[in-house]
Amino acid sequence: MLDYYVRLTRKYQIPVTQVVIFLQVTSDEIAFTEEYISEVTTHRYRVIRMWEQDSALFLGNLALLPLAPLTRTDSAQGLLSQVAEEIAKIPDIETRQNTAAYTEILAGLKFEKDFIHQLLREEFMQESVIYQDILQKGEQRGEQRGEQKEAFRFLTRQFNRRFGEIDSSIVDKIRVLSTEQLEQLGEEFLDFSNVSDLVAWLEQNTSS
Repeated sequence: MLDYYVRLTRKYQIPVTQVVIFLQVTSDEIAFTEEYISEVTTHRYRVIRMWEQDSALFLGNLALLPLAPLTRTDSAQGLLSQVAEEIAKIPDIETRQNTAAYTEILAGLKFEKDFIHQLLREEFMQESVIYQDILQKGEQRGEQRGEQKEAFRFLTRQFNRRFGEIDSSIVDKIRVLSTEQLEQLGEEFLDFSNVSDLVAWLEQNTSS
């Protein structure tokens, strides 16, 4: 926090107020620490633990509503029901759908998925642009993983045919290559004379 403070102050030359928000209940000491102390420096910042916050403040503020399920309550399920009721009152359809999407994401830190869907209604989520964006990114990641696996299998077969059964340690290094790296390797491996060329390529391109 001190590092962030110094960087921001130096770059923008404006007052900086720092707040750390902990979403999930924890007994970790870091969640209850509000200052950094060294021999010559004391740096203070604010810590907000969501499970200690008054739920009424969040229920009454549309911008804060998605965080409400994580706030202090005697009945977590009852609180989520209240949140769902507040979302249903939002007159603008797009705002209502997107608020439901934000709420589902954050409520997932505390509640079972089926219970969330029961209260927030699946149709809200499916129509939400936020939800659609999440789905699209998930599908893209799935497609990328599929492409990566296919490229890996193809290349390992080619290496085995050309150089004989290659060592498992080399296979493991190939396995973690990105799709782009596998494509590059596929273009360059025809120039390899032996396994040592493959090892050298992997060392050069996976130095991290």
